[in-house]
Amino acid sequence: MNSTKNQYIVEGIILGNNDVLKSFYKKNFPAVRKIILKYQGTTEDVEDVFQEAMILVYHKLRTGDLELHQSIHAYFIGVCKNIWKNQSRKKRMLEYSEPIVQKAEDNDTSLYDKITNRDQEEVFYRHITKLTDSSRLVLGLFFEGKSMRDIANSTGYTEGYTRKKKCMIKDRLFQMVQNDPIYAELIA
Repeated sequence: MNSTKNQYIVEGIILGNNDVLKSFYKKNFPAVRKIILKYQGTTEDVEDVFQEAMILVYHKLRTGDLELHQSIHAYFIGVCKNIWKNQSRKKRMLEYSEPIVQKAEDNDTSLYDKITNRDQEEVFYRHITKLTDSSRLVLGLFFEGKSMRDIANSTGYTEGYTRKKKCMIKDRLFQMVQNDPIYAELIA
């Protein structure tokens, strides 16, 4: 790709030029999809990785932290691969770690309360598994007591985006649990 075309795309991304962004998406999305699906990803994973990579590249371009020595397309595909590798590695680590939330058993708690709490936890965990891998990772790190900076470093997001994403995930999870008929039965 010639440097003039590359510079046009870079400037279009920085300025949010709709035509450039659509063209960039059409050119790169199929390649990203192919890579992620080849390595056991889902369509949702493809969309998440693509969005995360776009945000990362946009911020690097906007702040001037990126010197391109190749085409923006090749760089972007490389970013997507790295994000996917990191997410896959963290997903495997999360699958083998202990459950996200543990409740200490209280000897004074009645059997009914213990069963109800266990049932509520099952509803909660069932809905957590419906979240994307990146969403589960953010929540898992949050529940472990990690700071937003640590979570941002682990996920590759900016600290501000991490804070926003955590709130969106918690809201989505809360809505999913609230709309579950079993949960409604348990709290009635």
